[in-house]
Amino acid sequence: MRGIFPKGGVIRILISYILLAVYLLCSLCSPALGTASAAGAAVLEGTQEAVSFCLVLTGSVCLWSGVMELLERSGAAAGLARLLQPLLRRLFPRAAGDGEILSALTENLSANLLGLGNAATPAGIRAARGMARQSGGRPSDELCTLVVLNTASLQLLPSTIASVRAAAGACSAFDILPAVWVSSLCSVAAGLLIAAVLRRLWP
Repeated sequence: MRGIFPKGGVIRILISYILLAVYLLCSLCSPALGTASAAGAAVLEGTQEAVSFCLVLTGSVCLWSGVMELLERSGAAAGLARLLQPLLRRLFPRAAGDGEILSALTENLSANLLGLGNAATPAGIRAARGMARQSGGRPSDELCTLVVLNTASLQLLPSTIASVRAAAGACSAFDILPAVWVSSLCSVAAGLLIAAVLRRLWP
C-alpha cells in the first residue's frame, strides 16, 4: 500500500528544494545581468495577479460545489449515479462487488462529468484505496483503469476550465463546450482502448 500511495511529505520536501533552487538561481542571475529592479517588479506584479486569480477561482469553486450539494440533496446526483453503475460494473467488475468502492466510483465519475475535480479527487482516492486493498497493495488492472479514466476525465460541464477562462477575461466562458465534449470523449475512448490492449498483452 505504501508503494502505491507514498506519503506526501517527501514530495513536499522535494518541491520545496526545487523552488528554493529556482529562487536562489534567479536571485544570483538578476544582479549579474542588471535586471534586479525588473525582477523585483515582476515578482510583486505576479504575486498580485496570483492572489486575484485565486480569489476569482475560489468563488467559482464555491459556487459549483454548492451546485453539487444541491444535486445531492435533490436526489439528482443519486439518479446520475444509478445510471452510471451498469457501465462501472462492466469496467470494474471486481471492485463493483464492494458497495463502498462502487459508491466511491459513482461519486468520482459523477463529479468528473460535472467538471468538479475538487469533489472528484477524494472519491477517487477512496475508490483507489479500496481497489488496492482487494489486490493486496499491488496496482491491479482495475486500479490502472481508474487512473486512466480520471486522467482522461470525460466532462459534460467543464466548470473549472470555464472559471479559469472567466478569470482570464473570456467573453463567453462556456463556448468551449463542443470542443471539450469531443476531446474528452476521444481521450477517454483512447485511454480505455489502450488499457484493454495492454491488459491482454500483460495479463
